Amino acid sequence: MRHRKVGKKLGRKTEHREATRRNMIVALFRHERIETTVEKAKAFKPRAEKLITLAKVNTLARYRRAISELQDKTIVKKLFSELGPRYKDRKGGYTRILRLGYYRTGDGASRAIFELVDNKVLEQQRAKAEEKAAAEPASARAAKA
Repeated sequence: MRHRKVGKKLGRKTEHREATRRNMIVALFRHERIETTVEKAKAFKPRAEKLITLAKVNTLARYRRAISELQDKTIVKKLFSELGPRYKDRKGGYTRILRLGYYRTGDGASRAIFELVDNKVLEQQRAKAEEKAAAEPASARAAKA
């Protein structure tokens, strides 16, 4: 019986699950937006948020804890230099899961986008959309309306 056991097993042994978690969180912090299954995103969201909370205060002990968790010094450096200060005034909710509404062929797993809120990817997409709208001739905009 699994009384008082927290977390999903995801059909993996402990070592495989921990490696998957580490790789997923490193990819999330590196790219700030990844596509994965809903189940994995839900399973790894609490750990990612705890690491961002850890990075809000830059001390040596917290830095070492993050290195022991992620085992990637470049990502830990980004975590403490960019992500921690970015969410300094935010009390929580640093990540979001957006369901894509389709299923992966092969195993039928539901897909989702796992991303950091207020990320650079969204800002770049908005800027491109604004540039495209500004470059579009006025007659074409009037025809759309």
